[in-house]
Amino acid sequence: MTRVMKREISNLQFYKDIKKILAEARNKAYAAVNFVMVEAYWNVGGRIVEEEQEGRHKAEYGEYLIQNLSKRLTKEFGAGFTEQNLRNFRQFYLIFLMRRFATHCVAN
Repeated sequence: MTRVMKREISNLQFYKDIKKILAEARNKAYAAVNFVMVEAYWNVGGRIVEEEQEGRHKAEYGEYLIQNLSKRLTKEFGAGFTEQNLRNFRQFYLIFLMRRFATHCVAN
């Protein structure tokens, strides 16, 4: 094998090593961002539930709250904050809150 061929093979491996490092970092970043966004949506759902439970149990208030929040968030943050998505965030919070409570009760 010539010196040039050895260098090319070495450069190819070097490139593959760098590519692997960057691909792994990108995957870790995607996973971290996904986790943070899921956590944020759960927290948004929780805050909606808290606001609804501030003594204003009427369905009309809940609808107004969701509609108003959807308009404001969409204006400031863009797509993704439809009324249905906000209801989903709320439901997501309630489901996992109940699971957490059930798990705690079973453990004790």
